[in-house]
Amino acid sequence: MFRSLTPVVRALLYSNLIVFAAQSLTGDTLTDLFALWPWNSRSLYGAPPFEPWQIVSYAFLHANLLHIFSNMLALYMFGPDSERVLGSRRFTQYYFACVVGAALTQMLVMSRVDPGPSPTVGASGGIFGVLLFYGMAFPHRRILLLFPPIPMPAWLFVTLYGVFELVQGVFGTTQGVAHFAHLGGLATGSLLILYWRRRRPPDL
Repeated sequence: MFRSLTPVVRALLYSNLIVFAAQSLTGDTLTDLFALWPWNSRSLYGAPPFEPWQIVSYAFLHANLLHIFSNMLALYMFGPDSERVLGSRRFTQYYFACVVGAALTQMLVMSRVDPGPSPTVGASGGIFGVLLFYGMAFPHRRILLLFPPIPMPAWLFVTLYGVFELVQGVFGTTQGVAHFAHLGGLATGSLLILYWRRRRPPDL
């Protein structure tokens, strides 16, 4: 099963799983240090402070088993083909650009709505960027979801998922989920793809 993995996807899977195991052994220690905290979390709430490295490190932490399972499953399903198209170096740049874009979007939105000192964790910003690229690189490839079990082309899946996240984020119908971080990953990925296409059209 893992023989089909590409180098960067394999490294991301292993590192996320190792960090999650460390989280289970250390309690809140890693969350306090490496989750993405609001920029004013300490001054206003006495919570752990924001640090610059958190805009990347938060993407290696996860809230629970279901959280990491869903993210790593998506990375396993859509990451290798995306890495083969982009190449390992560019895929790495793309993934972490989406992670950072998701973090900045989440921080900006949360500074406006002031929800309190809640940390953000998870690889979803990078994963949503990978989903976007996959949908653009393989728009007509069929995807069969677990729920609902309806096959659909990749472009439609990505579009519907993006709309779903936007609605969820605006209306706040699912608490505890960083919907705007997901949208930030999508937006960053789309901008980076557009930039690459303008520079070197044959690549994408």
